[in-house]
Amino acid sequence: MILVIILDSLLLGGIRFVLDKIATAVDQEMNDEGRLREELLAAQMRYELGEISDEEFAAFEEDVLDRLREIRDREREAAGTAAGAVSFKPGAYGVDVSFNADRTYDETYDEEEEP
Repeated sequence: MILVIILDSLLLGGIRFVLDKIATAVDQEMNDEGRLREELLAAQMRYELGEISDEEFAAFEEDVLDRLREIRDREREAAGTAAGAVSFKPGAYGVDVSFNADRTYDETYDEEEEP
């Protein structure tokens, strides 16, 4: 009787281990931004080749972009929770702004005059 209980617990522990590994792999696959971008690129190529319609591509694109937003929101929340503040990565959102001032501001500067 004790042998059966030990074997059952070992069997259940092994199954739990395998299922945890599968769940982790699926979660990583579903939350991989690179894979989602590749899927979107493949769908765009299929659209350009005429294999899918405008509606199918629009629905797929909306789904992928929603999933990308969800991933980024979760990452920001996790970073905010871990660090106490939301982290900002320059250029991560498609906007990179730089400013190079060649002249200084002068209160007496007249817009009609050339400096």
